[in-house]
Amino acid sequence: MPVPAVAVTGAVLDAAALTSAVCSGDPGDGAVVTFAGLVRNHNQGRLVRFLEYEAYEALAVKAMQQIVDEASAAWPSARMGMHHRVGRLEIGEASIIIVAASAHRADAFAATRYAIERVKQIVPIWKREHFDGGDVWLEGAVADPADEDARQKAYRIACG
Repeated sequence: MPVPAVAVTGAVLDAAALTSAVCSGDPGDGAVVTFAGLVRNHNQGRLVRFLEYEAYEALAVKAMQQIVDEASAAWPSARMGMHHRVGRLEIGEASIIIVAASAHRADAFAATRYAIERVKQIVPIWKREHFDGGDVWLEGAVADPADEDARQKAYRIACG
């Protein structure tokens, strides 16, 4: 079964499979950048035990595809894929993987950085942090996907 370019899944993320799907042996590729966001064991002075992610899957996939399309418009030589995991994740597990392949490393790096900034802005995925003594929902995406100022902010960070 082919690996989709964009996915929200409860399965463990497979960076190698997504990289293969994005690269597909293009002889023009000069760079491949893989970003993995991992569950860390601390946040805001607390020891984190594990995280839970929830998503509005149909809208999350739509927003992630929008990000891929925006990145393709900004960096035409870059091809991209991204997968986000939902459910319970343990410390050290990947919550998101983003892969960008391009003729030039600068485009692959910028497209990847742009994508993670936009995910935080517009993808309806929420994170619940569990720590000793309790749990808390952390703020999720709050920007309107059509908000040009938010998109430009992500672009400035990616190219900064």
